[in-house]
Amino acid sequence: MRKSKLVVVGAGGHGRSVAEAAMLGGSWQEIVFVDDAFAQQKSSGRWPIVSDTAHLHTVVSAGDNAVVAIGNQATRMRLFQRLADLKAMLVTVIHPNAWVSADAAVGAGTTIMAGAVVGTHATVGCGSIINANATVDHDVCLGEFAHLGVGVSLAGGVVVGDRAWLQAGVSAGYHVKVLPDSVIESGAALKVDL
Repeated sequence: MRKSKLVVVGAGGHGRSVAEAAMLGGSWQEIVFVDDAFAQQKSSGRWPIVSDTAHLHTVVSAGDNAVVAIGNQATRMRLFQRLADLKAMLVTVIHPNAWVSADAAVGAGTTIMAGAVVGTHATVGCGSIINANATVDHDVCLGEFAHLGVGVSLAGGVVVGDRAWLQAGVSAGYHVKVLPDSVIESGAALKVDL
């Protein structure tokens, strides 16, 4: 059954990608954005911007469906909490061309983009981003509000701490541990020191 409306907080490039993934999934009759560009901008792509974040409470009520689609971990976490305080339903958006194991656990408010893979017994914390073509292999533990850039590859048993950002093309070998709040530069190859 199609739900009536999804509020996407953040109308930039990632927000449009999340809106498109939600639309392609066929679950929503209407998608609207909330973004601080509202005073100057009334749409992003084909979707309207209906408010700024200061007035989020005028757009979202208890039980409304919402997701935060902003790359910055601190901002995403803060707005996620505001939505939770408003008693919104923090939904997970999974692009129909992503693959998520039935034996993976994915937290609320996570976005999983086109071509991404989440393997068996992986655990993904709430509010995380798994960008296009990223691989989260078996038994990976991805912390809350973590951000995997395009094409990140995590081998089995990798642990990524809360709010860590692995930029595009990062590769992490088996059982690597990434500390919370780390920023790993694009293309880095991480391995366990022997």
